[in-house]
Amino acid sequence: MSLLSKFFKFREKNDGDIVKPFLEHMEDLRWTLVKMAAGLVIGMIVSFIFVDDISYFLKKPLPPDIKIISTGVTHGFVASIELAFFGGIVVSLPFQIYFLASFILPALTRQERKYLFPGICSSALLFSAGAFAAYHWILPKTLLFFADYNRKMGIESLWAWDDYVSFCVWLIIGFGLLCQLPIVMIVLAVVGIVNYKFLTKTRAYAIVAILILAAIIAPTPDPITFLTLGAPIIVLYEACIWIVWAMDRKKKKLAAGQEFPD
Repeated sequence: MSLLSKFFKFREKNDGDIVKPFLEHMEDLRWTLVKMAAGLVIGMIVSFIFVDDISYFLKKPLPPDIKIISTGVTHGFVASIELAFFGGIVVSLPFQIYFLASFILPALTRQERKYLFPGICSSALLFSAGAFAAYHWILPKTLLFFADYNRKMGIESLWAWDDYVSFCVWLIIGFGLLCQLPIVMIVLAVVGIVNYKFLTKTRAYAIVAILILAAIIAPTPDPITFLTLGAPIIVLYEACIWIVWAMDRKKKKLAAGQEFPD
C-alpha cells in the first residue's frame, strides 16, 4: 500500500496543486491493466488465426535431419496456444508500452512528453532488431549445436513440438526483450531513478549481468554466438550511458537558468 502511495505521488509531481484521491489512482491503474489485457487478447486472437504460418516460420531454422514429433494428445494444440500467447505479446507490444506510458504521463514534464512517441517507436525497433538477429543467427546455430551433440553421442534426435516451440520462442523473445535495456535505462533516467554517475559506477556489474543473460538465452559454448549476442547489448548500454550524461547536463543547465534568470 505504501509503495503504491509513493508511486501515485510521483504521478502528481507535475500536476501543480491537483492531488487525486488514492482510489482515483487505483481506478486509473485498473483501467490501464484492463486495456493491456484487452490488447494482449486481441493480439492472441490475431496470432492464433495465423498460427500455421507462425509454425512454418518457426520450423525453418531446424537442422535438416531433425524430426519434430508430438508426444501427447493435446501437445500440438497446447503449443499452438503458446505460440498465440507469445505472438500476442509481440503484436500488442507497442500498445502495451503506450498504455503504460499513458499511465505514467502525468509525472512527465511537457518536454519529456515530446519523447513519448519516438521512445515507443525506438522500443519497437529495438525489439524487432533483437528478435530478427536471434531468429536468423543465434537460433540456427544453437539448434545445430544441440543436434550435433546428440549425433556425437549416438542419439537420434526426435524433438517434441511443444518443447521446441517453448525453446525457440523464449530465445527469440528473450533476446528481443534484452534489447529493450537502453529504453529502460533512459526511462529510469527521465524519472530520476538513475543518473550518469550511478551508471558509470555500476558499469562493470551491468556488463557481467548482460553476459550472464546472454549465456542463459543462448546456451552454447560457441564464443562467436556468445559475443554476437552480448556485444551489441554492451555497445547499446555504453551508448545509453552517454545519452543519460547528455540528459543530466541539459537538466543542470535548465536548473541553472531557472535559478539565475536573466
